[in-house]
Amino acid sequence: MKDTLEKKWVPYLLITPTILFYMIFWLRPVLTAVIYSFFDENNIFTFNNYLTILKDPFFKKAVINTSIFVFISVTLEFVISLLLALIINKKFKGAQLLLSIALIPMSLPAVAVGAMWSSGFASYGWLNSLLYHFGIIDANQKILFLAGDDFQSLMLIILIDAWQVIPFMMIILLAGLQGIPKDSIEAGYIFGGTKITVLKKITLPMLKSSIQTALILRIISAIQVWLIIVMIYGYRRIPVLLEEVVFYKEQILGFYRVALAYSVIVSIIVSFVSIIYLKVSGAFEKGDVQ
Repeated sequence: MKDTLEKKWVPYLLITPTILFYMIFWLRPVLTAVIYSFFDENNIFTFNNYLTILKDPFFKKAVINTSIFVFISVTLEFVISLLLALIINKKFKGAQLLLSIALIPMSLPAVAVGAMWSSGFASYGWLNSLLYHFGIIDANQKILFLAGDDFQSLMLIILIDAWQVIPFMMIILLAGLQGIPKDSIEAGYIFGGTKITVLKKITLPMLKSSIQTALILRIISAIQVWLIIVMIYGYRRIPVLLEEVVFYKEQILGFYRVALAYSVIVSIIVSFVSIIYLKVSGAFEKGDVQ
């Protein structure tokens, strides 16, 4: 009996350090931010921090831009990542080289990516220099990459983000593909299935957990995009949710509590979207969550 009780408590003892770590370094700061978001600079309880955000016309723009960014970027990146994972999983000659090259953008920090593309999109940046070198444009002709309207600028950011994030999603999907038993795929072909049929009826269903992991992680990170946008366009040219948090904290004196309220709103949105996605994808159903 004693041995049974000891074995029962062993798992809880093993995860206790992790729980304490999260309580000290995650739960406490989160609760502090939530509490102080309801107080002004004089520590007087108020809802003005949230009212300031809701009355700000940039809040609506930030929600719309973030929604467009998440929908288009996640869809585009998932499709391309899946195609690349399927190709590399064939293990053809040169597949490892292709994989190594594809992983390079993922290894770059967001600051480096922002600086690289910001210099590239400048009037006299390296992109125009390359185009001139290959004879695509004349010496006096410059392409103004950053002169488009808001939607075009957002599409440009989506392409840059896709260049960096696709390897991340591809690795998750590739790991899932390599975990699928070859016998299952071969059985599909033996029973007359085409490549499309085997993909739809066997590969994708067996890849469901990897797809869920890749999509939910990508959706969460897409909602939090901001640094690349600020480095290329500056604040409030293309307002997004997390960029507004940083804007209130860094650019406007005396609005630190508003920034806290904004961060609470962003956290609620991220949690809500994550729960909705997991619910729709069936991750809460018995047997889907390991």
